Amino acid sequence: MAQRRVRAYIGLGANLGDAGGTLRAAIHALAALPGTRLVAVSRLYATDPVGVIDQPEFRNAVTALDVPAGPDPATGATFLLVALKGIEIAFGRQARRRWGPRELDLDLLVFGRARLAIDRPAAGRSIDADRDPARAARLLVVPHPEIAERLFVLAPLADLAEGLVPPGWGETVGSARRRREIAEGSTTVRPIATWDRSPGTWRELPAPGPG
Repeated sequence: MAQRRVRAYIGLGANLGDAGGTLRAAIHALAALPGTRLVAVSRLYATDPVGVIDQPEFRNAVTALDVPAGPDPATGATFLLVALKGIEIAFGRQARRRWGPRELDLDLLVFGRARLAIDRPAAGRSIDADRDPARAARLLVVPHPEIAERLFVLAPLADLAEGLVPPGWGETVGSARRRREIAEGSTTVRPIATWDRSPGTWRELPAPGPG
């Protein structure tokens, strides 16, 4: 009997070292998770830092994965979350202040049609949690509660699922993206490469012309 799977969207970000190369390698690590199928990868975006602006610009992307559903959504989402945190650690993620530099950040954005607010297990907590007790107790909330206000997530997510209305939302991802572009300006998040599936790497986009 085939294992039941659900569509999950994962946000990726990094701004230390070869950030684009890190995201490329992280995508391959995600695709290699047991029972997982890589469905699609957004464009790679260069994004201005948010919160702490005195740091390098970020590289951001989103992947669509078909992942094991688990016996119930809470179990399936928790299993995936723990896997994401394990990948972050494997890629050298260090504990730093919130909004600070990142070797690799992986966020569970959407898990099928699930709406969840559940306790994170110890292995599913951010590596930064112990530095901020208020964050240590944070629930795993799905869909991710900050997607709608983050253009650096909405832009790549809209590449893959512009018409998606995440559970609990009253608008599509594409509509939310346009709303945030008006608020933040379209130049804060800039596509710089596309995913070439066959070699499994980024292909740089041509630089925009003058004007």
